[in-house]
Amino acid sequence: MTPDSNAATKVAIVTGGASGLGYAIAEKFVNNNFRTIIVGRNEDKLKEAKANFGELCTYMVCDLSDLQQIPGLVSNIAAEFGTIDVLVNNAGINMKKPFVEVTDEEFQRIILTNVTAVFALSREVVKVMQPNKKGSIINISSMASQYGIPKVIAYTASKSAIEGMTRAMAVDLSPEGIRVNCVAPGFIATDMSAKALNNDPERKNKVLSRTPMGHLGEPADVAEAVYYYATEGAKYVTGTVLPVDGGNSIGF
Repeated sequence: MTPDSNAATKVAIVTGGASGLGYAIAEKFVNNNFRTIIVGRNEDKLKEAKANFGELCTYMVCDLSDLQQIPGLVSNIAAEFGTIDVLVNNAGINMKKPFVEVTDEEFQRIILTNVTAVFALSREVVKVMQPNKKGSIINISSMASQYGIPKVIAYTASKSAIEGMTRAMAVDLSPEGIRVNCVAPGFIATDMSAKALNNDPERKNKVLSRTPMGHLGEPADVAEAVYYYATEGAKYVTGTVLPVDGGNSIGF
């Protein structure tokens, strides 16, 4: 049964919503009657996701690393749907490369997409949320911000920034009724992680051996945490980082 668009309870934006964790988050929202706008660069993938999700889902093509596109994107969404209740900053890029081989340009490219674009999009969405005195912003971090992982220096810097920004944003915005929280996924079974781990048995064994639960998580596990932050169940929760990692961040 596809959810009825007339029963939509909240308007939510999910960046990178056409695949991986973003897809699972958007699916959870749609199944709970959130009018969900998925944003990404690949129109074919977005179309396919929208077809799967049904009429409660809309997609918008936007390369968030082109910062000039962001104000127009947000004003279009606000004009079409009247408000924005939830923003999930999920879109991000990674690069696996030895530290000394990472160029300034490569480092900046990851910071631009994973940090600057998150800031710019959040700022524009907050302007829409402020008159309503309510809203929930959920950032997506990573185990890379919890401990050192080799060969991902730029990604690690970006996700550490996201956790710091989550706390700073929460202090600035919570007095206005806008909550800001962060989910830090551990090792989740997605196409992206499968490529990385299946080609590197040593890394995969290390991941599993330091995860007390002994297996990878599922995208739905992350979606459940994001959904919690987006709902009234978390109305007194702000500025937090929730690891969804099978105990990986405390594993030995």
